[in-house]
Amino acid sequence: MNPLNQIQKQGQSIWLDLLDREIMDSGKLQDLIDNDDLGGLTSNPSIFEKAISGSADYDEDILILSKKEDNNPAIFFDLAIADIQRAANIFQPVYDKTNGTDGFVSLEVSPYLARDTDATIEQARELWKRVNRKNVMIKIPGTKEGLVAIRQCLREGININITLLFGLPRYREITEAFMGGLEDRLKEGNSIKEISSVASFFLSRIDVMVDPMLEEKDAQHLKGKIAIASAKKAYQIYLEMISSERFKKLEEQGAKRQRVLWASTGTKDPSFSDVLYVESLIGKDTVNTLPMETIDAFRDHGKVAETLTKELDESNKAMEDLVKTGIDIDKITHKLENEGIEKFNQAYDKLMKSIESKKHKES
Repeated sequence: MNPLNQIQKQGQSIWLDLLDREIMDSGKLQDLIDNDDLGGLTSNPSIFEKAISGSADYDEDILILSKKEDNNPAIFFDLAIADIQRAANIFQPVYDKTNGTDGFVSLEVSPYLARDTDATIEQARELWKRVNRKNVMIKIPGTKEGLVAIRQCLREGININITLLFGLPRYREITEAFMGGLEDRLKEGNSIKEISSVASFFLSRIDVMVDPMLEEKDAQHLKGKIAIASAKKAYQIYLEMISSERFKKLEEQGAKRQRVLWASTGTKDPSFSDVLYVESLIGKDTVNTLPMETIDAFRDHGKVAETLTKELDESNKAMEDLVKTGIDIDKITHKLENEGIEKFNQAYDKLMKSIESKKHKES
């Protein structure tokens, strides 16, 4: 067994932060499932931008679609839905084997809808209906505006991956939206047994923003520690939620736990271990979605042990010391949320331009 296989024994699933046709055509995705127990994958506008702009794999389909459809976002979602359906079919045996705990593939609503509740709900419904797979999650950003959309979509029985989460106060609101959506659904006489959801924390971006500030304040001892400390505190909130009377009542009705998912887990600072955000956050009922290079690195030299509930005093102290430096983590996470939306908007814009140029390319 390699470290990727062993990590499952700790109750954590590894998902791939990548989707393109090449990984499916080559059989590599199936190999990762067969040999490394890969449990799912996630996509986002940046991933699709690289897949479509960076290869000729989609050119012919873009030409064909452009003859029927002049709307670039519509062409994109046609392409994305086809890829998502195909990936979901590949992961269907994982979904079946784990009784619907794993084997999920995620598709994101347009990043331009991050501040529009009603449009998010409408597109989430449409994508869910069009994809038509039980083992798909629709990604909705964990913005203030996203909270109502998340609750409503769960109420309607849509699996939701809450994305672009950075701050702990917002995560508490997400747990409320999650439980509220399930309660709403039960009140309407509907089953909640098959609804799945994850709450995705973006980690390395926190350290990328905070670490230079720590250097300026001569607090180097906190470098590379804030994202992990924050994630450990998030997990404590998760444990509070699942042990609450409110959630226990839902669990009696068949509710699945909304797992926490670690995203943005590729190490950006070369002075840190390339598996820092994997080894430090291994624990039960969690998912870690990794870029391919981090999967390869962890398979090669990852150390597996339950770490998510260890050294909590040290994590709490790191967050307390951060406050003493004068750095306001809530302001940081709010800024990161805005930046995260903007980065996805930029990727989406590049994607639309690429589709536009490929529409006019001679076959």
